[in-house]
Amino acid sequence: MTEDFFCDALPGTGGRESLGAQAVVLRGFALPRAAELLADIGRIEQISPFRHMLTPGGLPMSVALTNCGLLGWTSDRHGYRYTRIDPQTGQPWPAMPEAFLQLARAAAQETGFDAFEPDACLVNRYLPGSRLSLHQDRDELDFSAPIVSVSLGVPAVFLFGGLRRSDKATRIPLLHGDVVVWGGVDRLRYHGVLPLKEQQHPLLGRQRVNFTFRKAA
Repeated sequence: MTEDFFCDALPGTGGRESLGAQAVVLRGFALPRAAELLADIGRIEQISPFRHMLTPGGLPMSVALTNCGLLGWTSDRHGYRYTRIDPQTGQPWPAMPEAFLQLARAAAQETGFDAFEPDACLVNRYLPGSRLSLHQDRDELDFSAPIVSVSLGVPAVFLFGGLRRSDKATRIPLLHGDVVVWGGVDRLRYHGVLPLKEQQHPLLGRQRVNFTFRKAA
């Protein structure tokens, strides 16, 4: 990673990097709240543990996940959908922590989505080798709301493509504290994450934790 690659938006400097007309990386935006966010993730995990869900084809996902908020995203042989109940515990998903809500609103406002009120937050945990194939976030009922995605832990390479799966995807390194927001004309762009490399982070060790806020209903 070089200064020429990042231009005036070097990771961790608080800069902005445009990915599209309504898609932006906010470098280091979550850093002031990182300790509180990690503590909240620990509490969420105690209620609804991380798990490797099955795809509709019956394959386990390489990324472990859990949820918080009124709705949680789930996957099994019956398909992808949002539910109010955690299918593993039989109880409602944990409430969305106030620090999560404040960060989601602030990031959305920073990028021009002033009225964003998320009702779902999908929390993903990556270990070395975990990846996320190119996909669209299409299970939400409200495409007018943006996606706000927060990265903590070891670096990852985010893929941000076009409106067709075959469109070439840009590779964007994401570091601890970076936040990506995409909505409007960019809301349905394909995106994913390359396999996580073996690395160490002083707070999370070999892990990357990523959580994405959505307006699902």
